Amino acid sequence: MACLFLVVLAKLGADTAYASDTTSLRPSCWAEATLSDDPVAVARDEQRWSCSGAGQAFSIAAERVLLRFDIEPDRTPPRYLLSRRSALEAVHLLAIDKDGGIRQRSYPSASLRSSMAGGYFNAALPDVTEMTRHVVAVVDLPSHQMTLEQAYLSPVDAGAGRDDLRFLLLMAGLSGMLVMPLIFNAAFYRALRQPFVLWHSVLTLSLLMTLVVTSGLSVVFFDPPPMTLSWMTTLIFGLTIASGAMFTYSFIEQGMLHPLLRRILPYCAAWAIFLSVFHASFPFVARPVQSTVYTAAFTPVLAVFLFSMIDSLRRGSRAARFQAIGYAPLILVGLIRLVTGVMPGLPSQDAMLLFYFGCMFEVLLTTLGVADRFVLIRRERDRALNEAELLERLSETDPLTGLLNRRAIERHFEQLRTDRFTALAVIDVDHFKAINDGYGHGVGDEVLKAVAAALKAGPDVRAYRLGGEEFLLVLRGHDVDGEAELRRQAIPTTVASAVPALARAVTASMGITSISGDEGFPTLYERADKLLYEAKRAGRNRTRGGNRGDAVGESPAITLTPPPAPRPHRG
Repeated sequence: MACLFLVVLAKLGADTAYASDTTSLRPSCWAEATLSDDPVAVARDEQRWSCSGAGQAFSIAAERVLLRFDIEPDRTPPRYLLSRRSALEAVHLLAIDKDGGIRQRSYPSASLRSSMAGGYFNAALPDVTEMTRHVVAVVDLPSHQMTLEQAYLSPVDAGAGRDDLRFLLLMAGLSGMLVMPLIFNAAFYRALRQPFVLWHSVLTLSLLMTLVVTSGLSVVFFDPPPMTLSWMTTLIFGLTIASGAMFTYSFIEQGMLHPLLRRILPYCAAWAIFLSVFHASFPFVARPVQSTVYTAAFTPVLAVFLFSMIDSLRRGSRAARFQAIGYAPLILVGLIRLVTGVMPGLPSQDAMLLFYFGCMFEVLLTTLGVADRFVLIRRERDRALNEAELLERLSETDPLTGLLNRRAIERHFEQLRTDRFTALAVIDVDHFKAINDGYGHGVGDEVLKAVAAALKAGPDVRAYRLGGEEFLLVLRGHDVDGEAELRRQAIPTTVASAVPALARAVTASMGITSISGDEGFPTLYERADKLLYEAKRAGRNRTRGGNRGDAVGESPAITLTPPPAPRPHRG
């Protein structure tokens, strides 16, 4: 069950992220100002803007931060600003037309609305028309960088899509699952009379509250203001850490934990409560660094917990085994939040999907039966994954040459595009049928193996055999045309060395095209294939290349000088 929910969470998270990427608009520039500065004047002053593109680092050191979104005329006009909720004073929105006209709206923090997407707030934009070229979001006294890093414009409020509703139903299901241990603890406390049962109930309740507050469930049932949900999240987080520390304090068997570590755990719980209450009550005391200091202040708590687990496991504690496995996702969440929240230059991450899974996983792993079942499912899953990976590898590998096959390129092409591969080349061995007819298929197979060796796949060049004597290269780097041509011209020498029985030189023709835009593999392959046959018609043993959008026969195709002519066939 745990593995199933992890897969579902990952799938829904990927679907939601993909939908957001295709419809949302991220900021292209940002600027800093004081509260006394006129936002309109700052927005119009180009020298105030920093435009470093994707992955730009934001700062909350200034009292006021402006984010500029460039509106493309052919896109669906955005209607909302959405961003991660955290303490702030106000949000001002400006719609700037190309003729200089400006429409604006202002929202005090108390008037912002919570989004159906968990952890976000939304604000309706001023009217965005065909004349609008920029939308500027002005955030007064932001307290967390995620409010800037994760801000985007959207035509619709997040959380309204089908995948979002399915995710919300899953959150409701997880909430129901977290209620079950509360009933279990209530029923058996009378028999057990152990304090760890009470602390486990508090921990489970805090996890349940966190799930409701950070997901869209709180908006569905209560619709509180986002600033209210922000400080509630902070307080509940402190309660979760404190109850987890006290659960460890009471759950590890006597003699299975160093006395000093056991004495420190209650102080860790008190420290977590103090930090959360202070941060929720006074979010602007040291605003530019307060979130970072708040996150870093939990480092001693995490260190004590890790040392406690290690010491208990070393001493052979059975309870520590359950707890260490059950807390693993939550520990990973804590490390992600700590590293990204403290290290400069890293965008802040809260790893909410992993956190949701961790909530369920920790609670389920508190009983021996569920722990045993988890271990069994994990082993079966690992075995199945290994077998599936092996079968997948075999199904995507050409058994003769050892190269990847067409199924592999079709399956992984979008990842190659993401990895910045910029050219696709189709290579075909010239007069291969004559080799098979004259020397037999055994020699033909040796020729294909030698051709595969000549293609020299590597980190920046991926080689595939599409079938028969047809091969494909996917390349990246500064000189993809040269790299592809170098491999094509290496084929005669490599084949002559590997197959001495041949009395003729083996050459190849190639068509190469660039990978750009959003064209799929079939379109790019068809274009490269047409260029290949143009090279064949021009006399073989040469390359034809064309850029995206060039018509075959009309493009400024490149013709590369072929190597010396092959020796005449003895037949």
